[in-house]
Amino acid sequence: MLFAFALSIPGGSQAPQRPSDRTRDIYVSAIDATGAPVTGLGVEDFKVREDGVAREVLKVAPATAPMQVMLLVDDSQAAGLAVHDLRLALTAFVDQIKGHGEIGLVTIGERPTSVVASTPDVTAVKNGINRIFARPGSGAYFTEGVREVIRGVQKRKAERPVIVAITFEGVEFSNLPYPRVLQDLYASGATLHALEVGAPTSSVDDEMRNRNTVIADGTDNTGGRRDQVLSHIALPERMAQLADELLHQYVVTYGRSDALIPPEKIQVTTTRPGVTVRARKRTADR
Repeated sequence: MLFAFALSIPGGSQAPQRPSDRTRDIYVSAIDATGAPVTGLGVEDFKVREDGVAREVLKVAPATAPMQVMLLVDDSQAAGLAVHDLRLALTAFVDQIKGHGEIGLVTIGERPTSVVASTPDVTAVKNGINRIFARPGSGAYFTEGVREVIRGVQKRKAERPVIVAITFEGVEFSNLPYPRVLQDLYASGATLHALEVGAPTSSVDDEMRNRNTVIADGTDNTGGRRDQVLSHIALPERMAQLADELLHQYVVTYGRSDALIPPEKIQVTTTRPGVTVRARKRTADR
């Protein structure tokens, strides 16, 4: 399966790859000031550090591995007025991603519920999207939903797992502590992207603190995208931007050290002016 785009990769005299146990691949998003993907980057455009130590970038290529995308959708009462735009955004996203892996759908209003199991069948996913309604009188179970999705990712041994969460500023009922959820998220190797709809809540209760911390730290440390929009009208545009970003990621291969203990922190930066990169900052084995 190949993506329908090509990236010119400068630096044809790059060093040969080392044995697989001496290299690491990392998925990287590169975007410009408008949020659009930047193509044509090569070896000389990236720098990688592990625990502050520079590593040699060996290869840069388009990310062509199939994705396993799990849509985690808040269908609690807070989603009431947004259902139409929510369905439009999700359907368009699925149409953009189709052919590039599997997609599943989990809702988190009232309780985490698997609507569509991970599948390459976009018709099944879109049928599930059309069954989304706001649940009257319900709150969200975001952190429990994240945990359930992570368990599925680990069970399938997904190669390129992606979690896309859409939340609304309402009531959160999950009581899972954020350190446990984040630890499982990092260990799964999944990237968390979050699109939050509504003005940020001023609630300081434990449930909202756990949710907000999982979103903030989870997106940042896994290389994900985090968007906050005031109105659900912006959902289709932002989901289209995310799909475009996912379809134009890079795989950056770099040399590893001989240390037996895996690094705790990874830092990927770019030397290209005006370009922002996002990549995992925590390894799956730490």
